[in-house]
Amino acid sequence: QVHFVESGGGLVHAGDSLRLSCTASGMTALIYLMGWYRQPPGKERELVATITKGHVANYADSVKGRFTVSRDGIESTVYLQMNSLKPEDTAVYYCYTQDYPPDPRDRWGQGIQVTVSP
Repeated sequence: QVHFVESGGGLVHAGDSLRLSCTASGMTALIYLMGWYRQPPGKERELVATITKGHVANYADSVKGRFTVSRDGIESTVYLQMNSLKPEDTAVYYCYTQDYPPDPRDRWGQGIQVTVSP
């Protein structure tokens, strides 16, 4: 089992910044990939950014250059620094982990709301 504690969401204005944090606990030694997904209102859940245990990051095109994902391996914590926020970034943001093969299990946190007003 892996448990998540997410924090840092809220209501901001366009152009502002926010930093999301997610700390995983439990079977964290199995975790290879950490990151964030989001689900905008009325839309499907989508990838935001992920980072491997070797700190190789991957971003959705819509957030490249504005968001930065980072990871503290010792604490099993993943961060998402969000700059130049836009109203279209409004969504529920979910912490995400994936285990090492041969059982690359996906897990999500409970979600945290980010709202960006015009």
